[in-house]
Order: sequence, then structure tokens, then C-alpha cells
Amino acid sequence: MVVFVPTMKPLGEAKKENDAKSKVSDIAPAPKGEPEKIDFSKVEIEPLFKDFVDFETFSKSDFRAVKVKECEAVKKSKKLLKFVLDDGSGTDRVILSGIHEYYEPEELVGRTCIAITNLPPRKMMGIDSEGMLISAVHHEEGQERLHLLMVDERIPAGAKLY
Repeated sequence: MVVFVPTMKPLGEAKKENDAKSKVSDIAPAPKGEPEKIDFSKVEIEPLFKDFVDFETFSKSDFRAVKVKECEAVKKSKKLLKFVLDDGSGTDRVILSGIHEYYEPEELVGRTCIAITNLPPRKMMGIDSEGMLISAVHHEEGQERLHLLMVDERIPAGAKLY
């Protein structure tokens, strides 16, 4: 079982425009047969939590595959992107995420991501955010890196993660 531990915390100092942006369009799948070689020797990972979460508490978290229907920058915000998502319920879900320094909105439309869908709504810049998109964060050579968790497009919207 894969365990995701979402954390709500600032992701570091502001970066220069276009500095260290992850471009979805720049990511090409590795050729079949031989996996792409990645040098992880300069990667700094946050320590694991020492506290345990009991299974009953963890099982209350509702992780779902979501399809990005629309994505746009939030006016008057340098960090926030507004996602309109298909979560499989038949009703659009809006989630705001502070990842604009890493992604451009148009790169994310049509992608399949993972969200926690049963967090209480949180108002950000006057807009209710109805969940949280899951990202992987690490530091490399003193710079923060963030990768929005994206999965195979064949996974349908609303598929539950266990």
C-alpha cells in the first residue's frame, strides 16, 4: 500500500520567473526497454515523520484520480492556479494549488492527477478550494523542486486510491 502524507506548508522562497519550472511538455516518457537514468545524488529529502497515524484515521482520507478540465492562473496571485476537475461525481470540483512557479496552466489541461477530496473547503483569494492536489517536493542543489503527481490517463476520473 502506498501512503501519501499531505502537508500544508509554505514551499520555500519565491523563485525567479521561469526559474526551475517543470514543464510537462518537456517530460518525455523513457524509451521502452531501458529506463531513463536519473542522478539522485544531489537530492535532499525531508525526513520521514516519526509519529504514526492509526489506520482508522488514515482510511478516512479520500484520495481520488481527477482529470483536469480547466486550469488558469488566479488573478492577483503569483502562485495560485485554479483547477476545474472531473472527480467522477458528475459535478465539477475546484481546487486551488500554489504551483504556478512550477507549471503553466495550459500544460496541465487534460492530465490525470491525484487529489484528496474530503478536506473541508478552504477559501483562498476569495475562492473555495475543495481539496488538495498531491505533489512530491524535494530540494536539489539548494533549490526546491515540485512535481505534481500525474498518473496514467487510462485511469478514470473518480478512481479511488488505496
